[in-house]
Amino acid sequence: MMKFTLVSLLFVATLNAFAQEQGNKKMDDFITDLMAKMTLEEKIGQLNLPGSGDIVTGQAANSDIGRKIKEGNVGGLFNIKGVDKIRAVQKVAVEESRLKIPLIFGMDVIHGYQTVFPIPLGLASTWDRALIEQSARVAAQEASADGICWTFSPMADLSRDPRWGRIAEGHGEDPYLGYEMAAAMVRGYQGNDLSANNTIMACVKHFALYGASEAGRDYNTVDMSRLRMYNEYFAPYKGAIDAGAGSVMASFNEVDGIPATANKWLMTEVLRNQWGFDGFIVTDYTGINEMIDHGIGGLKEVSALALQAGIDMDMVGEGFLTTLKASLSEGKITEQQIDQACRRVLEAKYKLGLFDDPYKYADPQRSAREVYTEENRKIARNIAARSFVLLKNEGKVLPIKKTNSIALVGPLANAKENMAGTWSVAADFSKGISVMQGLQELMGQSGRVHYAKGSNVYSDSTLEARVSVFGKNTGWDRRPEKVLIDEALSAAGKADVIVAVMGEAAEMSGESSSRTDIELPANQRRLIEALLTTGKPVVLVVFTGRPLVLKWEHENIQAILNVWFGGSEAGYAVADVLFGDVVPSGKITSTFPQNVGQIPIFYNHKNTGRPLPEGQWFQKFRSNYLDVSNEPLYPFGYGLSYTDFRYGQPILSRNSMSAGEEIEIRFSVTNTGDYDAEEVVQLYIRDMVGSITRPVKELKDFKKVMLKKGESSQVSFTIDIEDLKFYNSDLQFVAEPGEFKVFVGGNSRDVKEAGFTLK
Repeated sequence: MMKFTLVSLLFVATLNAFAQEQGNKKMDDFITDLMAKMTLEEKIGQLNLPGSGDIVTGQAANSDIGRKIKEGNVGGLFNIKGVDKIRAVQKVAVEESRLKIPLIFGMDVIHGYQTVFPIPLGLASTWDRALIEQSARVAAQEASADGICWTFSPMADLSRDPRWGRIAEGHGEDPYLGYEMAAAMVRGYQGNDLSANNTIMACVKHFALYGASEAGRDYNTVDMSRLRMYNEYFAPYKGAIDAGAGSVMASFNEVDGIPATANKWLMTEVLRNQWGFDGFIVTDYTGINEMIDHGIGGLKEVSALALQAGIDMDMVGEGFLTTLKASLSEGKITEQQIDQACRRVLEAKYKLGLFDDPYKYADPQRSAREVYTEENRKIARNIAARSFVLLKNEGKVLPIKKTNSIALVGPLANAKENMAGTWSVAADFSKGISVMQGLQELMGQSGRVHYAKGSNVYSDSTLEARVSVFGKNTGWDRRPEKVLIDEALSAAGKADVIVAVMGEAAEMSGESSSRTDIELPANQRRLIEALLTTGKPVVLVVFTGRPLVLKWEHENIQAILNVWFGGSEAGYAVADVLFGDVVPSGKITSTFPQNVGQIPIFYNHKNTGRPLPEGQWFQKFRSNYLDVSNEPLYPFGYGLSYTDFRYGQPILSRNSMSAGEEIEIRFSVTNTGDYDAEEVVQLYIRDMVGSITRPVKELKDFKKVMLKKGESSQVSFTIDIEDLKFYNSDLQFVAEPGEFKVFVGGNSRDVKEAGFTLK
C-alpha cells in the first residue's frame, strides 16, 4: 500500500509538472505572437504605470489618461476605485487601442479593502498564520469584487526603529516571523489559482532594506553589510517569494551606495538568479525620477539604469515612456531589455486571466454582494481582538464588568475615523466603530458610559492638523486644556473605573510619519496625571502604529491594553477584550524601549566582547548605559493574558544530532488561572560558537495553544539542521557543528532552557 501510494504521488506530481509546462508553453506562445505585432512604442507603453489621474465617472475615454491608453502608452493604473470606473477604463484599452491589450489595476490594499483589519504590525501580533492568511483572503475577495486585481502588499520590510512611521505596515523585528507572515499574506491574496476572479496578485515591497533607514527618517539612506542583509533583513522578502508572489516593488533607499531602483545586484542577481523569482518588478511612486536627487544622473540616464537593473514597470514618473526610445537609439540599452520587461508585464496579465476576460474583476453584482459584508466584519472583529496586547494588569483590573459605570475619556475614545489606521485607502471611515460605540452596545442597559474627550491628540494645533489628513479628522477641540480635563474629572467622579483611550492618531504612523519623540504627547500625559488623582482604577487603552515609550505609564497606571489600530470593527473588538468576552492573547513583534535613547533595541542582538553579566544593571567597562539598564520595557514576544501560564522544563529526545536527524523538544504548558485562553508558545535557539558571531537568541518556531482553565498540555517542536543554518562570511548557507542552546517560553526573555550538540 505504501509503495502504491508513493507511486501515485509521483504520478500526480509528474502530471502537474507536465500541465504546468504545457501552460507555460501556451502562455509563451501567446505572448510571443502578441509581441511580434507590437511597435516599440507599444512595448514601452506596457512599462508605464500612471496613477488614475483625471478620470471621472463617464469621462474615461476623454481624459488625458484615456488618450494615452488609446495610443498604447499605458500598461496599468493604480488606486482607481469603483467597478464602473474600472470597467469604463478597461473598455478604452480593449476596444479603442490598436492591439486591445487589457490593463492591470492595482491598489494599496494593505490590511483589508473596505472591511479593514488591524494594521500589519497588529496582524503580526496575533502570531497566527491562519488568521493572517484569512485576512488577506477576505481583502482579495473584496478588492477583486470591486475591480482590483493587484495589491501592493505585503510589506516585508524588517524594522528595528520605531521612530520610522512605516513600521506600522510591517511585521516587526524578526526574520523568521517576518518570513512566515509575508508568506501567509501572499497565500491569502493569491490563493491556489491566480486566474480565479476572487484572487489578486501580490506585490512584496519594498525591496530592499527600506526599514533600516538611518535615524528612522523615511526615505533616508540605508547602509549595512551583506551578512546582515542575508541573515536578517532579506528573510521576509524571501518568504513572500517562496510563497509565489507575482510581483515585487523596489524600495526608495540606496543599497551599497546604489539606489535600489537601479541596483542590478539586488534586482537581478539576488531576486532572480539566487531566489528564482520570475514575476515582474515595479518601482515605487516616482522611484525612477527620485534617483536624480540621489545624484546618479538625469531622467534619461536613471531610466536606462533602472531598465538595465531589471525594473519592468515605472510607477507614475514616465521616465521609461519618455526616454527609453532615445536611450535605445544611443545604444545605452537594448531592445532585448525592453522586450524582456514587456514580456514580464504581459505574463502577469496572462496569469490573471485578463486576456481571456478583461472585465472579470469588474462585476457590479459581485461588488454589491461581496464587499463589506456582515461575515467579513465578524472576521475582522475576531482578528482585531486577537491582535491586542495586554501590557500590564496590576490587581486584575481587567476585565471590567458590564454592570460597571465607566468613565470613557481621551482623544481617541470617540474617533471612529481613526480606527482603521494608516493605509486604509478603500475604507469608508464614517462606518468605523468607535470605542464609545463598542462599549455602549456591549453594555446595553447593564451599565453606563460617561464620556468626555479630556484632551486633544496634541496641544499644538499645527501638529494636530498635520495628522488630521486623508479623511481622518481628529476633531480638534478649541476649548482650553483645563476645561477639557475638568470635564474628564467630572465624568470620572460618576464612574467605578476609568478607561483612558489615548496614543496616536491614525496618521501619526505610516508613510512620511517619522517621529523623534515616541512618548505620549505631553497634554495626554497631563490628562492621565489628573485622572490618577481620583484614586479610581485607570485602564489605558493605547492606539498606536509603532512601539511607544510607555515607561512612565507602566510605572503609574494599573492596566495597559495596546490595541494598535484594529480596523473597521476596532470599537467592538476593544469592548470584547475589556469585558473579557475575548481573553487577550496578542504578543508584540517589536521590542518596546524604555526610552528613545535605547533605539535600535531588539532581542536577537549580538553578545559583544564585553557583555553585561546577566541580572546586573550597570558595570564599568561593560556594554551598558550610565542612566538606564539594557533591558527593554517590554521584550519581543511579550504579552499578558487574563490567566497565567506555567511552563515545564523542556526535555529533548536526544542530546546530539547529525545532518538528516531531528530532535524533538517536549514540555508542558499549564493554564493556572481562571480563564480559558490562548497562549503563543515560542521556540528560540542560540548557536554558541560560530565562524561568525551569532545572536544571543533566534526565533525558530511558534505555536498558538488553546488551554481551558486548569488544563495542562504537552507541546512539542521538531528541530532539524535547517533550523541551525545561517549565512557565513562567504554567504554560504550552512550549519556548523557545535553546541546549541534551545529556549521555550511565552516571550523572548522569560524562557526555560536546554541544550544539544550538532555533530
